[in-house]
Amino acid sequence: MSEQGEHEGNRGPATTRRRALMLGATGAAAVVSIRPALAQTAASVAHCEIPVPDAGRAGSYVAADGTLVPSGTTGAFPGPGHPLKGEDVKNALAGGQLPGTTADQSRAYTNYIRKLQSGTSGFTCFASLQMPRG
Repeated sequence: MSEQGEHEGNRGPATTRRRALMLGATGAAAVVSIRPALAQTAASVAHCEIPVPDAGRAGSYVAADGTLVPSGTTGAFPGPGHPLKGEDVKNALAGGQLPGTTADQSRAYTNYIRKLQSGTSGFTCFASLQMPRG
């Protein structure tokens, strides 16, 4: 057998331990670099915004069921006049109330937000609020 073949076939416990330590160090570095990214993601979710209604339908009112209706429709509400903050929406979806709104307005706005679809302004923010954080 060649010297190289004998050397490769003769790996002892020290070599195995050294490899395990190197792999462990790599894994620990990955964990350390992922945690700040998760914290940053959580912070960006808290600061994302959802316009109600979106800019393409500004001027529409929001009915109690979350659908958009012509302005002035009885029982419907004008948009809040500013995008809603992700953290406020998250709290409202969990049973709270959006700041500066009545209970009925808050319910109408959250119903609108629940109906957001991909491609609609605010959808990405809403989708990120649905993701569990670990």
